[in-house]
Amino acid sequence: MPTLQTTVNGINLPNPFIIGSGPPGTNANVVGKALDEGWGAVIIKTISLDSSKVINVAPRYARLRTASKEVIGWQNIELISDRPFSVWLDELKMLKDKYPDGIVIASIMEEYNKDAWVEIVERVQATGVAGFELNFSCPHGLPERKMGAAMGQDSAIMAEVCGWVMKAAKVPVWAKLTPNVTSIAAGADAALKAGCDGVSAINTILCVMSVDLQTLRPEPTVEGYTVPGGYSCTAVKPIALRMVKDCAEVIRDRYPNRSLSAIGGIESGDDAAQFILLGADTVQVCTGVMKMGYECVKPMKDQLLSFMTRHKFETIDQFKGYSLQYFTTHADLVHRQAEAKSKAKAAAAKAKVAKDGEWKGDEFVKQTESLARD
Repeated sequence: MPTLQTTVNGINLPNPFIIGSGPPGTNANVVGKALDEGWGAVIIKTISLDSSKVINVAPRYARLRTASKEVIGWQNIELISDRPFSVWLDELKMLKDKYPDGIVIASIMEEYNKDAWVEIVERVQATGVAGFELNFSCPHGLPERKMGAAMGQDSAIMAEVCGWVMKAAKVPVWAKLTPNVTSIAAGADAALKAGCDGVSAINTILCVMSVDLQTLRPEPTVEGYTVPGGYSCTAVKPIALRMVKDCAEVIRDRYPNRSLSAIGGIESGDDAAQFILLGADTVQVCTGVMKMGYECVKPMKDQLLSFMTRHKFETIDQFKGYSLQYFTTHADLVHRQAEAKSKAKAAAAKAKVAKDGEWKGDEFVKQTESLARD
């Protein structure tokens, strides 16, 4: 009987499905809802010491739909949490009391200031959170403060910040990587080399969703203007799969005891299976919850268990990273194809009968076909 229970960086999870940092983890009420529905863990919306500069606008989302109206792309220009830090501390303590076995992970973000990072780590971990996710990847909002992706796009700075955090943290730490770089593998290497227990990938991809051909204004339009935002949902999954693969190879080759949490267009158990096959320990869902509700985790778990049953996998570890072995170089693909054609040609030649004594009863039809011309 397969099980979804898994242990990641010493954290015992009932299943690998995690609420990704964003609106679905924006306060204690919704975090509790997620835990009640059976999510393996919840990562809260990113918090900082000073929320006074966080001012959201509306509309803040734009959606890409197919001809059948299915939402496949989602842009957001939403900022990190606008709730006071003190309120978050109270709510995290309350969640720990109400859900002593629930796994709550704090997503944190600060400016390039050692004292601020150390303070937020020490104060938040005192509430009993299971771990931290460092937001080095939010692609919009607060770049003027050198936060989010503005920090994650500089591997040297990110590594320095990770070092500060690791000296203060007493719980596991994941670095959430930005896809808005030339090489996400370089970011993974920098964070892991600095001591992080794992990485999360990917955050949203910087985009412009569309331009209204009536008003000539880009979307989402706020008083006639907008900014590029973060792109998520099912349309980003192929990009996320490739980047998760890149991070997994870094972990496999250089940091075998570290973890990888996959993000990007996950809306089903089959989606989750693909990311785990490419090296993920856990999978995060954010936009999917905004589309389908917290209860979507139940069919996801059932689908993943069904996949495991079909392939006779008993645990997540048994198939984690299994498909990485099938990636190679283009030159190798050419070689493999030429070799396969050569073998096929040799087999065809062997199948042809040259003398009457070569006819075989169990291959008679096949041998006949080899001698026929249509």
